[in-house]
Amino acid sequence: MGKGLPKRSEDYSLWYNELVKRADLAENSDVRGCMVIKPYGFAIWEKMQQTLDQMFKDTGHVNAYFPIFIPKSYLSKEADHVEGFAKECAVVTHYRLKNDPDGNGVVVDPDAKLEEELIVRPTSETIIWNSYKNWIQSYRDLPILCNQWANVVRWEMRTRLFLRTAEFLWQEGHTAHATKQEAIDESVQMMNVYADFAEKYLGVPVLKGTKTESERFAGAEETYCIEALMQDGKALQAGTSHFLGQNFAKAFDVKFATKEGGMDLVWGTSWGVSTRLMGALIMAHSDDFGLVLPPKLAPFQVVIVPIFKGDEQLAQISEVAEKIMADLRAKGITVKFDNRTTHKPGWKFAEYELKGTPVRIAIGPKDLENGTVEVARRDLLEKNSMTLGDGFAQQIVDLLDNIQNTIFQKALQYRADNSHTVDTYEEFKKIISSEEGGFVYAHWDGTSETEEKIKEETKATIRCIPIDQKEENGVCIYSRNPSKGRVVFAKAY
Repeated sequence: MGKGLPKRSEDYSLWYNELVKRADLAENSDVRGCMVIKPYGFAIWEKMQQTLDQMFKDTGHVNAYFPIFIPKSYLSKEADHVEGFAKECAVVTHYRLKNDPDGNGVVVDPDAKLEEELIVRPTSETIIWNSYKNWIQSYRDLPILCNQWANVVRWEMRTRLFLRTAEFLWQEGHTAHATKQEAIDESVQMMNVYADFAEKYLGVPVLKGTKTESERFAGAEETYCIEALMQDGKALQAGTSHFLGQNFAKAFDVKFATKEGGMDLVWGTSWGVSTRLMGALIMAHSDDFGLVLPPKLAPFQVVIVPIFKGDEQLAQISEVAEKIMADLRAKGITVKFDNRTTHKPGWKFAEYELKGTPVRIAIGPKDLENGTVEVARRDLLEKNSMTLGDGFAQQIVDLLDNIQNTIFQKALQYRADNSHTVDTYEEFKKIISSEEGGFVYAHWDGTSETEEKIKEETKATIRCIPIDQKEENGVCIYSRNPSKGRVVFAKAY
């Protein structure tokens, strides 16, 4: 189980890869750059999906689905967009196979060449705005607030489970509005939805901000983002929301009749999070013993492990366990009773520690006599004896709430301890090159040239221009030219 798991302090990358595999979250596929998400990993992703889906619906959005294949000509219509994704596209050129005449399996039928190549969706702006052209004629048709849950393909050369794979799962919202301000408000709203999800469910504190021009989404006028800090001092972009302006409306000629009787181009947004959130969840909280899952996203919040000899003891413990499960489920808690006879209690304890189950309840013969159980919390690796009775279920509810908050506060403290303010390039380089890393707040002159030079020399990028950036006259750490505020730098995934 968790025994022999590499230590984070010795090889963080190896620790992460081994934990993903040993905790049964995912594994590499024989298809280059792709992954298999295993049932336990998918159960966590499903909880993320369900929670986010409800948050989207609560803000007025509806789900739809659009084709995975995009005609090549669609991508050509928005210049910045195609340039941003051209190197990552997988292309379908033929529509049929045939048996090899030489008997070597199947080959592509050269007579089945497509008239126009199809791109396997790297993102869906083009195919969706082509549909919106047919959906929108008047201001009465606006706004359109669509989301889709889908897979996308971006031909990554260097892959890592959950963090960067050639195919990954995500959601992508695509909205259309009558005014510029409506579209900006939508973009900001969805950044805030993502931030709320990250902090209240993932237990991961995030910085909210905008991207620099060079880091913006291809085809966007503004990109809003949330940035999280992992335990190795590197940043992880956890979600983005893009104000598209009228760029895609122009590309696909999406116009509407205004209230005043004129014609205008539609204003757009797009926003998304992906299975990369699984990576954030793992790297923000887990330890050298395995996963540490926030209770709100754990497949099972509580597991009950019986300690017994023989069928009679198991039957007695099972009766108590059934009562506990009924009480906990009545409180909305997900609980599992692991009464397998094929594994010993110690093995089960190690398994649930590795898999990050927030609360483990152990019941043995002495517990039956005393009317108590042993309750272990995964985040602090602490265990205590608790008395069974009418208030027991509520105590577990309170414990889970405490675990959720403790996990968040620990991550928040880590970020505070690893956030630095510097005024010179020497200070900057010293922190960025240290093992601890972290967020570095520094003045920047606002030019892409300076941003690129710093990236070349240190591998640090501007993660965001903080939404709450204070106007503060200063000088850029690199060029020493005037600056009006600090931005956030870090090395990143």
